[in-house]
Amino acid sequence: MSAATLSAPVRRSLPRPRGLLWTVLRLHRTALWIWLAFVAATAGLLLWLLGPGADATQHKLDTFGYAGVLDDAYSAKTLLAFTSGTYNDLFYDPATMINIASFAIALFAGGPLIARELESGTARLAWTQSVSPARWLAAKLVVPASFIVLGMTLLVVLYRQLWSAHSNLLIAGIGPRSIYFAIGPSTVAAPLLGLAIGALAAVALRRTLPALAVAGFGYFLVYAFLGNHWPFQGRHQQPEVSSRSHAITSSGARIADPGCYDSQACLAKHDIVRFTREYLPSPDYWPRQLLETGVLLALTALLVTAAFAVLRRRGTTT
Repeated sequence: MSAATLSAPVRRSLPRPRGLLWTVLRLHRTALWIWLAFVAATAGLLLWLLGPGADATQHKLDTFGYAGVLDDAYSAKTLLAFTSGTYNDLFYDPATMINIASFAIALFAGGPLIARELESGTARLAWTQSVSPARWLAAKLVVPASFIVLGMTLLVVLYRQLWSAHSNLLIAGIGPRSIYFAIGPSTVAAPLLGLAIGALAAVALRRTLPALAVAGFGYFLVYAFLGNHWPFQGRHQQPEVSSRSHAITSSGARIADPGCYDSQACLAKHDIVRFTREYLPSPDYWPRQLLETGVLLALTALLVTAAFAVLRRRGTTT
């Protein structure tokens, strides 16, 4: 053996997933990049709302109290029309994006993730290469579920921080209560339910377009039901989240908001230098969140079990 051979460095490649796991990642890498881009974009919006995006509205709150929050909203006709340029509107946009993503996950599971491979025969080919149907389906569900849990958990943590820091900048009403009770562990469980709905539709129909349509419609029905029944976040099931406001004088004393609005003379008369406002924690938040999360996870488990049962019953038949 030559000296050159002895001195040649040993190449060490970084560890990477192998086998069926690596196949799923490679096959659906476009969907993975789309998911990562969604999480990054939503997290970026949440961080902006948590930081510089709140400065202008926070200044109005500090100066004029709740009247300043209303003025910030009315100036862009937030309360009179559907707009998306004010802080109050933007605060809810990440929740809308998360709901859309959960719906898209159901479509993805019902279509490209499972049904397309069943329809094209790719799944049958995998089953003939020492990969059982159950193991194949398990990999199809575990891989996206892992990324869903990690991504949604990050977004929920950021959203809860945003609520704690700047919920005082929201207009009172149904909106703050809705977002307060909707953002939590159940937000992570909801897209997992969408994944399970799509999986069951895919293994039952084994055709991409029909499975995609059934998965989308099924998730829509579940979402509509959850939105109108306790403990889920219905529109008119609970009173508004309680809030507390104070005006602060130059001596640091807390007094009731005198309702000066934007009158500097009135503010000077009452010696007001700034205002505070906050939404108070609700004692039924965690009971509702935990019960809702449990129901969603139980439904997910039932649907996944049904998907495996259908796949096992039909075996490798077309």
